[in-house]
Amino acid sequence: MTMSNNEMIALFNDVVNCVRLDDIDIKKMCFLYLLTYARVKQEAAIQALEIILPDLESPSPLIRALVIKTISSIPIREYIEAAVKPTKKLLQDSDPYVRKTASYCVAKLWSHEPQLVENTGLISSLNRLLDDVNATVVASALASLNDITEKSADLRLTLDKSHASKLIHSLNDCNEWSQVYVLNALMAYLPQTSEEAVSLVGRVMPRLQHSNASVVLNTVKLVLYFCNYVEDVQNSLPTLSNKIGPPLVTLLSKPNEIQYLVLRNCIMLLQSRPELLKIDIKAVFCKYNDPIYIKTTKLEVIYLLANESNISLILKELQEYATEIDVQVVKKAVRAIGKLAIKIESSAPKCIEVLMELISTRISYIVQEAIVVIKNILRRYPGRYEHVISVLCENLESLEESEAKSAMIWIIGHYADRINNSHVLLADFLESFLDETVEVQLTLLTAIIKLFILRPTKGQELVPTVLKLATEETDSPDLRDRGYIYWRLLLSDPKKAKDIVLGELPIINTENEKMDPDMLEELELNIGTLASIYLKPVQQVFRLAKPKYLPDSPALQKRPKKDVLQSTAAQISQASYGQAPLAFTNTTDDFFSGNVANQRVTARQLPFAADAQYSSPLQEQFTQTSTNYNSNLTGQESSPFSSQNMPHISTNLQRKNSMMSFGQAPLHVDGTGTVTNNVNYIVSQNGMQSGGNTQDLLW
Repeated sequence: MTMSNNEMIALFNDVVNCVRLDDIDIKKMCFLYLLTYARVKQEAAIQALEIILPDLESPSPLIRALVIKTISSIPIREYIEAAVKPTKKLLQDSDPYVRKTASYCVAKLWSHEPQLVENTGLISSLNRLLDDVNATVVASALASLNDITEKSADLRLTLDKSHASKLIHSLNDCNEWSQVYVLNALMAYLPQTSEEAVSLVGRVMPRLQHSNASVVLNTVKLVLYFCNYVEDVQNSLPTLSNKIGPPLVTLLSKPNEIQYLVLRNCIMLLQSRPELLKIDIKAVFCKYNDPIYIKTTKLEVIYLLANESNISLILKELQEYATEIDVQVVKKAVRAIGKLAIKIESSAPKCIEVLMELISTRISYIVQEAIVVIKNILRRYPGRYEHVISVLCENLESLEESEAKSAMIWIIGHYADRINNSHVLLADFLESFLDETVEVQLTLLTAIIKLFILRPTKGQELVPTVLKLATEETDSPDLRDRGYIYWRLLLSDPKKAKDIVLGELPIINTENEKMDPDMLEELELNIGTLASIYLKPVQQVFRLAKPKYLPDSPALQKRPKKDVLQSTAAQISQASYGQAPLAFTNTTDDFFSGNVANQRVTARQLPFAADAQYSSPLQEQFTQTSTNYNSNLTGQESSPFSSQNMPHISTNLQRKNSMMSFGQAPLHVDGTGTVTNNVNYIVSQNGMQSGGNTQDLLW
């Protein structure tokens, strides 16, 4: 009957006439039929109003509620207009079930005809239900008002102190879903003093002991909302941190879907208010029967909960995870070990020891992940763990993934003067240059340039080859541009090339690991929603959702915002030239997916100091090697970058009229290798073309 088939449509008039029967079950079936086919048979449906409306005066509250529920759900203009007056009357019905149903009908009618509902005073009548003696009716009125204000651009739900106090008192008389409506509605109350906010937190705290996950999460959301108006939370609410964690841990015994929701919200809370969430680390250890998505999410929580007091226990647990059958869990466990070494300095030696044990297993995917994280540890602690490089070099045959190759190539290039056969290792990688990803090609290009600067005699044969491949046989503009940059730097100013390529890299830290404070503040107001699962702003998850924010109040404790300059400096400190694209992530979907410590900066983003408008982000400190690089380029030994030694590149540059633009000064290299800046060029996908504006060159 409800499958929208043509045979049943033909019976429309006969079925509607059955509404006159006194049997409530028959009426339910007829109303369900009417809801299904009213749009198709609009004229007949409008005529059926004469049969339906008399039941609004039925002595049975069930029938009255059923009729108004049906009429308000049919999106036909005549039905909507016919439902307005009865709804307004039934909002004052003597039966609480009818009042509750009528309050929901107001939200339905508003979704069809907002202006009609507002002009007829239904919203005002709905407001008066907040003083109803029945807690369920009050909760339903709040649910309708909240639904209307969420969709309206002009209306906003606000509560005064007396209503807020009454709502909190009514929580004991509500069922679990009514409690959810009330807790959500209490977010509309604005505390005016810190003492008032503290009092409200204390009154809603018992809801944390509820067995329903939605009640618990909405209580946590409300508590965190009020905490924004509490001065010195730790002193004003000293026991709060011990009361939020245990209810969330209890929810981890619920079905997997509930566990995942709770764990994702824990990730957000540990970044937003870690001082308020104290969880025993053993409570979030993975179980053998946990699905993959639960295990990987628990790994994120474990990492965020790690500190010096529990790091030994965590490393032991992660080492076990790294030997599991599931590859995804193994990779994330190895990532977690490497990140912990960067996060907690005192744990770095133990983390290195664990990683070396994992590498000794000779399992390909374990070795590759370990190499990636060790590269970041070497960046974080320069000069402390170089002894592991020899072990890494023994496992080159295990490298299959681009990220692992990039990490290993970076290590070889960065420590080329300490690895005796570094030129041989890089030459092996160079043989498959054209078959590698752009990520690996960029890293290999930079590594060979480093090798040449550190050991000119060993690298002079590789540099022309890699530059030829990068500039002539690749389709990547980033790779080609970086090849031209390196060639010009070495040709025109070897000292500057050394300054840029061998400059001291900024030390990696975990400061940029947290999400943006503004986004965390918004996510706190949306705990328990899909936004808290995706850890993204609400409007990215629900396009039409109204953004939530903390309303201003004399008691509002404003959080420190991330300074723009500090953020920019932190991004620069994370820059890594020509290496794997690793970066601390803000969205935990990629928490351990390879973005661990650094961000790849492509050639179009490199602020090389070849123009007065730019300065190199690399510090001007170098490691003095036994090879006198400057003398090699000034006559004692012929430079491999002279025009005589590189005829193929010089000819190619002359033929293409290639250029590079540093800042606003376009540089042109003529056939003799002379750098001039009197020609204006733009870079295109197919090569260099004259004309245009240098503003198109984004570096």
